[in-house]
Amino acid sequence: MRLNGTMRINDRGHLEIGGCDTVELAQHFGTPLYVMDEALIRENCCRYYRSFVEKFGKAEVIYASKAFMNLAMCCLVEEEGLGLDVVSGGELYTALRAKFPPQRIYFHGNNKSREELRMALEAKVGRIVVDNAQELELLQELAAQFDTRANILLRITPGIEAHTHEYIRTGQIDSKFGFPLPTGQAMSAIKRALQLPSLVVRGLHCHIGSQIFELESYRYTARVMMDFVAEVTATTGLIVEELDLGGGFGIYYASNDSPAEIEEYADIVMETVREEAMKKGLLVPKVIVEPGRSIVGPAGTTLYTIGTIKEIPGIRTYVAVDGGMGDNPRPALYGARYEAIIANKATVPPTQVVSITGKYCESGDMLIWDIPLAPPSRGDILAVSATGAYNYSMSMNYNRLGRPAVVFVRDGEADVVVEREGYEDLLRNDIIPERMKRKRVVKLASMK
Repeated sequence: MRLNGTMRINDRGHLEIGGCDTVELAQHFGTPLYVMDEALIRENCCRYYRSFVEKFGKAEVIYASKAFMNLAMCCLVEEEGLGLDVVSGGELYTALRAKFPPQRIYFHGNNKSREELRMALEAKVGRIVVDNAQELELLQELAAQFDTRANILLRITPGIEAHTHEYIRTGQIDSKFGFPLPTGQAMSAIKRALQLPSLVVRGLHCHIGSQIFELESYRYTARVMMDFVAEVTATTGLIVEELDLGGGFGIYYASNDSPAEIEEYADIVMETVREEAMKKGLLVPKVIVEPGRSIVGPAGTTLYTIGTIKEIPGIRTYVAVDGGMGDNPRPALYGARYEAIIANKATVPPTQVVSITGKYCESGDMLIWDIPLAPPSRGDILAVSATGAYNYSMSMNYNRLGRPAVVFVRDGEADVVVEREGYEDLLRNDIIPERMKRKRVVKLASMK
């Protein structure tokens, strides 16, 4: 497993993160346990801020909260000077409860409800990213009722197919997101939006996918979008003030992943937009980017306790842990790959090839296939790296298992930022109807 951030092997031969021995973390907080390297999260936020905002000026970095969100994360993002991208009423509610400045919130989503849009208008969020024609009309209706003017971006589908898994591509024409550019629907949407008195069109948004390594994809996207900016200005007279190019910057999960540096990404995006604006005689728009995975992904590590070890001679050795697809569904969803190490045997050579399986009642509950590890034993602590993004946020209660706790670690201190779910939490929303209670009483009485 590749060490990053504050990870190191301590003198006890244990994996350490944020100055905390992961074996001790597992003993104290239990497993499965999400461990977040707070210093690395802050460093990644700072790198984005320096590379886009400080270096180029006319830019904003907004954290894509769907990657990992809770109250503490909202506070951290605000402290580091980033904005916030939310995609649901629940994410917006969390941000507001954390007292995140609403003017720095961008509200996304392809199927925002009337209630969610009303919440956004009441909170006076900075931008609402309109995804489709029906939402455009609904937002006009609600904004008029509130006697306000909503600042909007229109999400454009540019017709670009990024080289990534089909489930996380979003820029191609055949997508549930946005107004397609090649079909003419994007221009029609802009013309319509400009006719609506309660909406103010501030700019355009696009997003071509996730876990992207090829920086040329971003250069090409910026050029396509700037061509459209020029067309919009020539056709409607609208000066496009803001251009949101989305996120999707890839990270290292396992061998063969080769992400670029954040600084290279910023240079390509910002320089391409400026060059295209100069060529076309346009105002340079404010550029917005939406990193999520690349901020928190590398900073997360999930700790598990090894249980059953099943050897099938000549076939495979299965090593089962006390979590699995309930806390990390990505391998089951789209074959995501991870690396791991036995945290309490970090200096022992990886001489045995095993496959890591979870405890969920599904054959597809496999976390890692065929990984070299130190010879495992029941009770060992397995650390799986790069689990900071889309693990906790996609976790579930399948098989009536509770979601794990989350701790932030920094300078030798560990703080719980999400409590572990217990059995009572699983029952919190369950209700037995009164008619079933009465029937049960009668049945019990008849049995006596």
